[in-house]
Amino acid sequence: MNTVSAPVAPRTSAAQPQRSRPPHLPAEAGAGLSARAGEPLLVVRQLRVLHRVGSKLPFIKPRWLRAVEGVNFNLSPGETVALVGESGSGKSTLAKALLGVQAVAGGSISFGGRELVGLAARDWQHLRRDIQMVFQNPQDSINPKLRVRDVIAEPLQAFEPRLPAAQRAERVAQMLRRVGLEAELLEQKAGDLSGGQAQRVAIARALIVQPRLLICDEAISALDLSAQIEILDLLQQIQRDTNLAMLFISHDLAAVRRISHRVMVMYFGRVMEKADAAVLFDTPRHPYTKALLASVPGASAEQRALLLREGPAPDVTVPQTGCLFVERCPMADERCNRSVPHTHTLRDGSAVTCHYVSEDWQPPRG
Repeated sequence: MNTVSAPVAPRTSAAQPQRSRPPHLPAEAGAGLSARAGEPLLVVRQLRVLHRVGSKLPFIKPRWLRAVEGVNFNLSPGETVALVGESGSGKSTLAKALLGVQAVAGGSISFGGRELVGLAARDWQHLRRDIQMVFQNPQDSINPKLRVRDVIAEPLQAFEPRLPAAQRAERVAQMLRRVGLEAELLEQKAGDLSGGQAQRVAIARALIVQPRLLICDEAISALDLSAQIEILDLLQQIQRDTNLAMLFISHDLAAVRRISHRVMVMYFGRVMEKADAAVLFDTPRHPYTKALLASVPGASAEQRALLLREGPAPDVTVPQTGCLFVERCPMADERCNRSVPHTHTLRDGSAVTCHYVSEDWQPPRG
């Protein structure tokens, strides 16, 4: 279905079964992560993105799909915030809004104290080097006919055109070594690289201009297991060395557990739960988060059935009158159908959008 972005506007419960740890990546690395203290680099408040759906004829009233609705979060230097959720939850749309390539219908995006919503295209050019992105499939984002040295040098040519050729070549060579590749690859065609090599080259290209924020959109999903672990370790090491802020978008919960400091769980455009990674994986509160964690390989069908009912997807083109998750939630009752839940902030800093999750709520016995 084709979509067109909206213009910018003015400003009854089931007991949780025992979960198994996501099995295919070691989880121990994430347990030791700690974000560096400091003022947030990125501050997002009440972000709203709409997609126009249906006919574009002028005499037919447009329908708008709420792709992102009321999203709030901070991201600090040296911190990784992971964004998880099923396909269609709004993760990539949110990333595009942060990059300035997706129109925003409402809310605020502040980067380094500067408001990005409504920013003119010419002003965005000065921010491009500060916000870089690594995509899912490196072969799709790299010209296969270019030599590796030219791929990595592309951002330097765009943002530092007066840099002498010798200095540019030295910085390219240094960055290639930084991502763990041999100098012999500089003259190789990008199309001849393996998946893991190509993703390292994509990371090198993104980091050579020393961005302050790196957005990784499913950046490891096209790689095999050993390459995934290598790339995650590489990103963590670079973050420790440079104080880089990262937004890590993934459906791979084991990778998220390994690399993230905090996690946001999205469902059809809204954030259902936000928490420190260790808290979210060990004690998920929202019913959707529990169902998502139970969907990893190793969880039984019985576990999943207790946490997720069969039901239709919510219609996010009509005004919201209840909880978006109501049709699939085993806890849902009449209140969930008629009333939109507020987001409750808990004592440990977690935030949960649910009527029945708060400091006072306790699961039923038995």
